[in-house]
Amino acid sequence: IQRIALTDSRILISGPAGVGKEVIARLMHSKSRRSHNNFVVLNCATMAPERMEAELFGVAGVGSGKSQGTFEQADGGTLLLDEVSDMPLATQGKIVRVLQEQTFNPVGGNKEIKVDVRVIATTNRNLQTLIGSGDFREDLYYRLNVVPLSIPPLRNRPSDIPSLMNYFMERASKETGIPAREISKEAMVLLQSYSWPGNARQMRNVVEWLLIMA
Repeated sequence: IQRIALTDSRILISGPAGVGKEVIARLMHSKSRRSHNNFVVLNCATMAPERMEAELFGVAGVGSGKSQGTFEQADGGTLLLDEVSDMPLATQGKIVRVLQEQTFNPVGGNKEIKVDVRVIATTNRNLQTLIGSGDFREDLYYRLNVVPLSIPPLRNRPSDIPSLMNYFMERASKETGIPAREISKEAMVLLQSYSWPGNARQMRNVVEWLLIMA
């Protein structure tokens, strides 16, 4: 993360749901030379194809009739395409050129806008499998997958669990005002042997529940 953050390369972060992909994207933005500019998140699963161009590129107009798209909002900063595997095929085709050229025309406008945006994408699915089934464009995959970063599930890295538990305990204590609980060595062994199907998101909820109910 430290090494990747200092570059402007596009990044594809893969890993199961709840593993902290957006947290990592925000961390890389905060450690980059773009940290003083916007970090804009676009949820690809909610992008309706008919609204895609307006959402991405904005709408040309006069006064209040003009609206900025996410690319323009992220100019000089970072744009996160969250769960890019859920992006509709029609949208994928229209975004390929923009990623490469970083120029576009707003909807209803003929003045080309040039931006300087670092793009980070996340996915919880295997994009190469989706390419094989025709559900994801291969040219988009290669534009996004300049620096791949795979985040393993918690069950594959039990040594991280104690530090994460302590972090979430301190955070929950501050948010609730309840004094932090100490987790015994025996309890920690059990926590490290659990499969954590919901990953870090599930752990955060479990810690808060323990803090309130213990």
